[in-house]
Amino acid sequence: MSGKRKDIRLQKDMELELTIEDMGVDGEGIGKAEGVTLFVKDAVLGDVVRVKIMKMKKNYGYARIMEILDPSPYRVEPKCTYHRQCGGCQIQAVDYAQQLRFKENKVRNNLKRIGGFAVKEADGSGEGITVNPVIGMDEPYFYRNKAQFPIGTDKNGNIVTGFYASRSHNIIPNRKCYLGAEINEKILDIVISFMKEYHIPAYDETTGKGLVRHVLIRFGFTTKEIMVCLVVNGRKLPHAEKLVERLTELEGMTSITLNVNEKNTNVILGEEIISLWGQDYITDYIGGIKYQISPLSFYQVNPVQTEKLYGTALEYAGLTGKETVWDLYCGIGTISLFLAQKAKQVYGVEIVPPAIEDAKNNAKINGIENVEFFVGKAEEVLPEFYEKGMTEKNREDMLHPDVIVVDPPRKGCDEKCLETIVKMKPERVVYVSCDSATLARDLKYLCEQGYEVKKVQPVDMFPHTGHVETVVLMSRKDK
Repeated sequence: MSGKRKDIRLQKDMELELTIEDMGVDGEGIGKAEGVTLFVKDAVLGDVVRVKIMKMKKNYGYARIMEILDPSPYRVEPKCTYHRQCGGCQIQAVDYAQQLRFKENKVRNNLKRIGGFAVKEADGSGEGITVNPVIGMDEPYFYRNKAQFPIGTDKNGNIVTGFYASRSHNIIPNRKCYLGAEINEKILDIVISFMKEYHIPAYDETTGKGLVRHVLIRFGFTTKEIMVCLVVNGRKLPHAEKLVERLTELEGMTSITLNVNEKNTNVILGEEIISLWGQDYITDYIGGIKYQISPLSFYQVNPVQTEKLYGTALEYAGLTGKETVWDLYCGIGTISLFLAQKAKQVYGVEIVPPAIEDAKNNAKINGIENVEFFVGKAEEVLPEFYEKGMTEKNREDMLHPDVIVVDPPRKGCDEKCLETIVKMKPERVVYVSCDSATLARDLKYLCEQGYEVKKVQPVDMFPHTGHVETVVLMSRKDK
């Protein structure tokens, strides 16, 4: 024998021992075997595990845990027994302090790898941008003010509700979610017992038959108002008065509606709302601003952290009462109204017409008059104002604002939108991001066009998941 070590080729169905040395962008564990990177769902940094390879690519593969041989010091016992099956909580088995470190590193690594920025290490060493420690929660459970529960039938014909298993439309029957408001469980108990008693069929995705598709619940953390909206494959709910009678016994019940969705689609909500009882909306507050929230409204789901997120954005905007601000991707005006408290004038842009109607209404109920909202894509509305100009006396303010705030969807800002921001030359850009990868890409573009990153503040809006929000302050270098 030559004594040379023979390379082992990793293959599907092979079992091996693996040490988890890192965590991927969605919280999955990462280990290496024979020089090949393996991604392992539900594995925790520091675990030693026996895994089975499920899929192999050329230079990497995917494996699942067969046995935890030596648990990580960061591994904790999750509150929810369904956390591994459910698609909602990817990292509930990770100690919360370590979750925050993971998210901070995620932002730092994306800024380095995608943005090409020099970034200081977590201990402050090195040169470059400082990424502040993540703003976490004191109590990272029961924080969501909105939940959507699919309704279906199990193989024995029983009506079930819960959450979809990861990457599937199979319902895990579980009415107690540790992320949602605690009242959700009682509401689901009432709805399911009503459906069973009056033989109301659950919707079947395969056949397109059946009636009740989802139960949408919203809860006002400040007002304690409750909304229940049943998404139905039709326009009527038999014996609806009986359901209303039972739901209205719950303290805080404010709105009971139907949402009509007769399409064969996996989009949850249709466009039409039919009122069964009470108002068509609930109200709630972020800071001192009051919002009306309908079943169709986009509204941040974690009100405790939203106040911290928007408070940071407001601080970074550096408003003194003299500034003109554009708020792009403004939704129902949540950030716009926050900014208006300290700005001279705020202009908001949003592509969804009902959201702009909500924004105008929210401004009205708060008595805020220094905001104006426009319907359209930010990447189209902004260039139109810039290229065609305005005839109003405030034309100069609109074309050359002091601050532009962007809060885009996961795909980040459209390049045309970024180009127009550069043309408008605001002193400051405040970027609120829900995806640090597209954030890093957009920051790189803006920095190439005369801006510099001044502050980076991650905020944990979604504990026990791999997601992290980030607020970034940029300033113009040639001012």
